[in-house]
Amino acid sequence: MNNFAEKVYALCKKIPKGKVTTYRDIAMALNCKAYQAVGQVLKCNSYAPIVPCHRVIKSDGSIGGFKGKVNGKEIEEKIRLLREEGIEVKDNKVNLNKYGLRL
Repeated sequence: MNNFAEKVYALCKKIPKGKVTTYRDIAMALNCKAYQAVGQVLKCNSYAPIVPCHRVIKSDGSIGGFKGKVNGKEIEEKIRLLREEGIEVKDNKVNLNKYGLRL
């Protein structure tokens, strides 16, 4: 695993149950603008649920991807996981003012 991926996973592990952060916030915490690279790292997350990548969403509050997919059963699973942790998902969006975490 490369150093960038290790840093992304380490930040992701800091997201507590009941909170979400964004691909953008993770990239900014790493002093870069590689938002999509963060998504690519999380797409390959073999450490779930220790690294809770389902808690990372897009900066507009929309769900984003999960397990390399942007729709279908994978997104339904991501929404289910978030809801099980007490996060409200409405119209495939999360209220970042209520549930967002800045890293």
